[in-house]
Amino acid sequence: AFLGTKTIVVCWKRRYYRLGQGEFFLLQPHPSAQHFVFVSTADCRFKFAIIHNHIRYIYQSLYDTFLFSSRPLFQLFVPDAILKERLDPETLESLGLIKQAHQFNQKIVKIKTKLFYKQQKFNLLREENEGYAKLITELGQDLSGNITSHVVLESIKSLIGCFNLDPNRVLDIILEVYECRSDQDEFFLPLIKSYMCEPLTLCHILGFKFKFNQEPNEETPTSLYHIAAALLHHKLIELEDLYVHLMPLDASIVEEHKREITEAKQIARKLTMVVVPSEKMEDKEREKEKEEEKNDKPPDNQKLGLLEALLRIGDWHHAQSIMDQMPAFYATSHKAIALALCQLLHLTVEPLYRRAGVPKGAKGCVMRPLRNKRAPRPAESFEDLRRDVFSMLCYLGPHLSHDPILFAKIVRLGKGFMKEVQAPPSDTLLSCFLSIADQVLLPSLSLMECNACMSEELWGLFKLFPYQHRYRLYGQWKNETYTSHPLLVKVKAQTVDRAKYIMKRLTKENVKPSGRQIGKLSHSNPTILFDYILSQIQWYDNLIGPVVDSLKYLTSLNYDVMAYCIIEALANPEKEKMKHDDTTISSWLQSLASLCGAVFRKYPIELAGLLQYVTNTLKAGKSFDLLILKEVVQKMAGIEITDEMTSEQMEAMTGGEQLKAEGGYFGQIRNTKKSSQRLKDALLDHELALPLCLLMAQQRNGVVFLEGGEKHLKLVGKLYDQCHDTLVQFGGFLASNLSTEDYIKRVPSIDILCNQFHTPHDAAFFLSRPMYGHQILSKYDELKKAEKSNRQQQKVHKYVAACELVMSPVHEAVVSLHPPRVWDDLRPQFYATFWSLTMYDLAVPHNAYDREVKKLQVQVKTIEENPDVPMNKKKKEKERCTALQDKLQEEEKKQLEHVQRVLHRLKLEKDNWLLASKITSLSPFCLFALYCLRLSRVFSDIIYTVASCTENESRRYGRFLCCMLETVTRWHSDRAVYEKECGNYPGFLTIFRATGFDGGNKADQLDYENFRHVVHKWHYKLTKASVHCLETGEYTHIRNILIVLTKILPCYPKVLNLGQALECRVHKICLEEKEKRPDLYALAMGYSGQLKGRKVHMVPENEFHHKEQPVRSATTASQLNGPGTTAKPATNASKTEEGACEDDKSQGAAKPVNKANSTVAKVTTSNGNGRWGTTIFIYSIKERDDKEKSGKEKKEKKEKTPGSTPETKGESRREKQRDERGAAGKEERAPREGKEKTPKADRDKQKAEEKSNKEDNKAKAGNGEPKELSRERDTGAKESKTKEKGGDQSKEKGGDRSAVSGSLKSPVPRSESAESERGTQPDRQHWLSPCRTRSGNPRHHQHPGPQRAREESQNLSFAPAKSTGGK
Repeated sequence: AFLGTKTIVVCWKRRYYRLGQGEFFLLQPHPSAQHFVFVSTADCRFKFAIIHNHIRYIYQSLYDTFLFSSRPLFQLFVPDAILKERLDPETLESLGLIKQAHQFNQKIVKIKTKLFYKQQKFNLLREENEGYAKLITELGQDLSGNITSHVVLESIKSLIGCFNLDPNRVLDIILEVYECRSDQDEFFLPLIKSYMCEPLTLCHILGFKFKFNQEPNEETPTSLYHIAAALLHHKLIELEDLYVHLMPLDASIVEEHKREITEAKQIARKLTMVVVPSEKMEDKEREKEKEEEKNDKPPDNQKLGLLEALLRIGDWHHAQSIMDQMPAFYATSHKAIALALCQLLHLTVEPLYRRAGVPKGAKGCVMRPLRNKRAPRPAESFEDLRRDVFSMLCYLGPHLSHDPILFAKIVRLGKGFMKEVQAPPSDTLLSCFLSIADQVLLPSLSLMECNACMSEELWGLFKLFPYQHRYRLYGQWKNETYTSHPLLVKVKAQTVDRAKYIMKRLTKENVKPSGRQIGKLSHSNPTILFDYILSQIQWYDNLIGPVVDSLKYLTSLNYDVMAYCIIEALANPEKEKMKHDDTTISSWLQSLASLCGAVFRKYPIELAGLLQYVTNTLKAGKSFDLLILKEVVQKMAGIEITDEMTSEQMEAMTGGEQLKAEGGYFGQIRNTKKSSQRLKDALLDHELALPLCLLMAQQRNGVVFLEGGEKHLKLVGKLYDQCHDTLVQFGGFLASNLSTEDYIKRVPSIDILCNQFHTPHDAAFFLSRPMYGHQILSKYDELKKAEKSNRQQQKVHKYVAACELVMSPVHEAVVSLHPPRVWDDLRPQFYATFWSLTMYDLAVPHNAYDREVKKLQVQVKTIEENPDVPMNKKKKEKERCTALQDKLQEEEKKQLEHVQRVLHRLKLEKDNWLLASKITSLSPFCLFALYCLRLSRVFSDIIYTVASCTENESRRYGRFLCCMLETVTRWHSDRAVYEKECGNYPGFLTIFRATGFDGGNKADQLDYENFRHVVHKWHYKLTKASVHCLETGEYTHIRNILIVLTKILPCYPKVLNLGQALECRVHKICLEEKEKRPDLYALAMGYSGQLKGRKVHMVPENEFHHKEQPVRSATTASQLNGPGTTAKPATNASKTEEGACEDDKSQGAAKPVNKANSTVAKVTTSNGNGRWGTTIFIYSIKERDDKEKSGKEKKEKKEKTPGSTPETKGESRREKQRDERGAAGKEERAPREGKEKTPKADRDKQKAEEKSNKEDNKAKAGNGEPKELSRERDTGAKESKTKEKGGDQSKEKGGDRSAVSGSLKSPVPRSESAESERGTQPDRQHWLSPCRTRSGNPRHHQHPGPQRAREESQNLSFAPAKSTGGK
């Protein structure tokens, strides 16, 4: 049957065959026996044919036709060979194609045996030993002659044909011989390439060799790795085909890497745990043994072996592909591979290194290049490094530590690149070098053991980078690098463990050996070491000294890393810069600041990063870190800022720089020349000098109004003081260290500072003052050179001319700093002169210079008498002391000439300082008064001033008051001194005459006794203000007044009862604050102890100023003392003791003067070394009379009004209390009212009675505290309210502006209404409130006289005062 083209299906014995197209298929009958199914695949499609039983005859007929025809039909379709091939012997025999089927079967078996079972090729050496022996001999012959691979290949072919050698076995023999002669690459590689027909066959043979060496006790030979690498390199095989035959699997390698990291972390954890020393030693020994075993046994890793072989021959492409299949740095963690890669890098960078990296004088070892032309091309330029070198280094990573020479080469190439490219370097190449430093150089340094040379070499590169790049590298090194590799994890843990060991044993006595250990440890891992050391210093500040001394063995790189670690510790966001009470700066910050000052002074560390950090914190509005700048300037420049200075130090600070350094500071900081120069260079190079000054000046107010919003007032004050002190210190450093040109070039003019940079005026003048001094001296030198003259007078005139030339622009600039109305009272010349001068310009501290010179002379004498000092050291010390003496004497002479010039200039300028309408003339002895507040305001009420001060300001204010009181006390103690220094000067005039001051009219001057009364009044006012501050309960009030009282203790209190009142209040503070506020308790206890020691110097009031006064008429007293002091009849029973005292004081207030022209004076005094007087500004008579008139009207009106106010009730209670003191007061009042008519004998008797009454009163008071003190406090609040109302009524009726305070009154005639109308400091008049009589009527600033002041001081009633118009 024909079922397709050239397809015949033949049925034979129920088995059907499809004949045609060289294929046949056996078809099976269908289970239904109705048809047969066959599948034809000739055209790759399934065809189904169903052959039914009723047409089976077709097959039979076909069969008969084929079988009996003379020319069989099938021969027309199928050749005999195919039939014999496809049909079985029986069928062939029946068809007549073969004679006998049995013989045919035998013949087939013989042929098959010959074909399939008879060996035609020999693959075993013993089967054809001769052939293989000849083959091995042919391959192992000497190849040094003219023998080539082509000749040998022909011989091999002959051997294969002659001895029937198996070609695959021959290829295997060739590889075996090549393995034994691996150095003959040039012969065997062409031979294999010519012999081999299929790469896959060669790869299978190599794979079989590698698999054979994977047995447990087998080791893969290095030569096999070499021939595999060579075949890969010459592309005779593919890496993908060979990689599958290598062991271990990639998954196993990843698992091993993870296991190593886990083990490293466990080791690190064990090192940080606290364990028994014996167990710790055992663990260390066990781990050491494991590491030794691991290092001794090479890794059984065929992939790593092949990788090493590839690197040896220079096949970087395939080696990179293998390393990409493994975890990072896993391959190079094996030393052999790392060294192989290092060798390849050596060869690659050699030409460029010879050109740009070899230092002068160095020869180096010449490297032979690889003969392999396919190896990476050597780098000839820096751009060529990007081709292969940088990628090789990144794969090498921290394991560059195995080859320090290559490490040095890479570093030197970096230095050559930075120096060769003068312009800004290429960003790409620079970033590549930075990446290499981050990923390769620094991690490799961590794995090098104590290699100081490599550290210094690396610093040679790093110092060419900006500090921003360096610090970023250090940050990556410290925080990220040590987690990238198991070895680095272990190294970090070991470094911390060793650092702990060293720090536990570090003391002052073993600084040198401990320092050496720290140095060795820091050469490799400085970040980890310094991080631990800084953490210890933050806890234990007593380690600062030993640590600083032990750092002398560090390298330059380590010092730079130290600076970074300090800045990182300072900027740690997890650390609070305030203590838990939020009132003081944290101790860790103070410790780090002290460390900064000591380390940066002693060692050559770059300061730019630290200074920029402080600048950035100031920009952010934070002033905590100014403590760092303060310590750095103090240690490096020797400029110390302290408020606890002695008088000798204060005096020395008014001299030159040498005197300041010798006598102005507590700690004599020597050898600051180099360190101060480094600080100056850092500021100038990075342009940070002026920005720091401006930021500090602006931050002073920012501390209060921006930064101190939620902070404790104590902390705000401390930060303000720190900001101010640091500004003064830093400005002083710039003024003394910067050259004239540098300073003038950087500091802008005063108007730009104030208007553009919003710098406070005092800070702006502080910064500009040195510039003005430099400019004046420069101009003065120019004028001297232009006209040479030795006459002193001409030199002074030239100095004045120079001042005018320099200061004229300043006079114009300061006009814009204040509103126009300010210049109505004073001229810009006075304003600029005031702010441009210092104490150095006004006086020469001769005593301080003499004192320091004597100290040096004594020091020289001591050195000469000390036999233990070597002669050479004696000589050096003597030379130093002698040189300092000469410098001090020269400086004193120079300052003296300068002061003389300045004083002459002031003498010429003084008449133009104030407008003529304000004051007629100024005496030279009033100069100091122009620099100070008027004295009466200084002593009258210091409450607001004290309350608004910071801690340091309180010390300065107390020192100022002490200086004032010293001068006042000196005048008070001796009439002759007073008459000499004050008696003939206009500052103590009580009357201003139209004819001017002639100095001859004694009646116009304040006499000595009245001056003593005034001083007593000031002491009383100070006591009242002090008690008020102590009783407020406010922290700042109490702290500040205690500081002020401590500062003025040498001059106050002088009166016994005032001292007792203070002692009582201070004792109360000690009791109340012992548990609540310990710092206040300490201050109070300190002052209390000193106050008790001063009791022996206190005197009773009658010794401090005389109570008996010359007789004065009622008219005189009334005119002198103002309203409210008119004499009243002695029979008036309602007149109180206070009124009597007032009258008595009124009679003795002053000597008789011209009643029609007497005015009220406001007293100002100042300390001027005994030469300066006080200035009393005189006002018009009309103003005084108007005030007296208005005061009398108010008094009369209030006397008519019933005293029903709470204050009146308080006064009534006080009257009853005073009535209990007996009839002594009445007996005392009557004689005094009619004192002029009393005989002398009666007066003596009355004096004795008065004395006895005073003693009784003192006994009743008890312990120095007056009886009425507590009751006065109880009624204080009510009285203050009533006084406020009285003050408001006075103001509505045209009275003077006043504020309410206690019942203090001035014993000297005053006119406060004139002062109020003049508009001078209305906010300071809170103490000028109307004084109250017993009936509650106000008295306007009358002069109660000395007796009244004495009575008030005996009956102190320091009620809290409220101000109607205070600050």
